[in-house]
Amino acid sequence: MRRALVLSAAVTLLSAPAAAAHQGNPNFRSVLDSVTPAVKGLTLHVLNYDDRFELTNHSGRTVTVQGYNGEPYARVLADGTVEINKRSPAYYLNDDRFADVKVPASADPKAPPQWSVVDRTARLQWHDHRMHWMSRSLPPQVKDKSRRTKVFDYAIPLRVDAQRASIRGTLFWQPDEGGGAPVGMFVGLGVLALVAIGAVAIVRRRRSHEPVEGAEAW
Repeated sequence: MRRALVLSAAVTLLSAPAAAAHQGNPNFRSVLDSVTPAVKGLTLHVLNYDDRFELTNHSGRTVTVQGYNGEPYARVLADGTVEINKRSPAYYLNDDRFADVKVPASADPKAPPQWSVVDRTARLQWHDHRMHWMSRSLPPQVKDKSRRTKVFDYAIPLRVDAQRASIRGTLFWQPDEGGGAPVGMFVGLGVLALVAIGAVAIVRRRRSHEPVEGAEAW
């Protein structure tokens, strides 16, 4: 029973990262080119191939990401407060990689924003459909799947206080590398094997110290 519980826990721990990272597509690379104009204290990174951005704002200014209709979608205030506009359609559309969601009637890009605080770390992460390929089929630009290929350029509008700015990047098709099983899978299997061996050793050690039935203890 103890061994089964330990193995079950190990499987759960090993499968969790895969579930959390399932939205990024390893056959694509969303490459950040620039923030135009440059803003001192503002940093941006692409996470998980083409899945989402991470924006950190130490500029001392309010940085607002605009949604698909030009409405304010999310912002990081000068003091590091992170807010999401629940009236932005992007708030709902970004929940699914292919925007396969029902947007409520309350989501009106022309309505006054309804800001909700989600963090106070000056760091915003969000999925953005403008940074990835919005189809399950192959992009027509990819004629040879074995070659890295540019799919498109993108620009995502920002506001830095009242100043207009934009995130500029490029999406590439990325061919499979090596064609073998992913390294992460082997690492996970190795950890699982070690946990299993450890569990068996613990159970055997405890059994070796248990008195044998019918034997006299001295």
